[in-house]
Amino acid sequence: MSVTKNRKRFIAGAECPQCKTIDSIALTLENAVETLTCVSCGYTQTQTPNQAKSATRQFEQIIGVFDPSEPDKE
Repeated sequence: MSVTKNRKRFIAGAECPQCKTIDSIALTLENAVETLTCVSCGYTQTQTPNQAKSATRQFEQIIGVFDPSEPDKE
């Protein structure tokens, strides 16, 4: 039996829809299901990959990707 640990990744500036606390939302991914959890009040929300795809804006385009390992190019 293998045990896998899922890290909680906190979402900076996110507000809990239930208790309105800022910076208390953590995201975990397990078996391709994303779970948002508020560490203050315990609110949870889950999202499957199909739900995430349907919520993506159709004509959204990426302008650029920030890579912190690259030095500034000026």
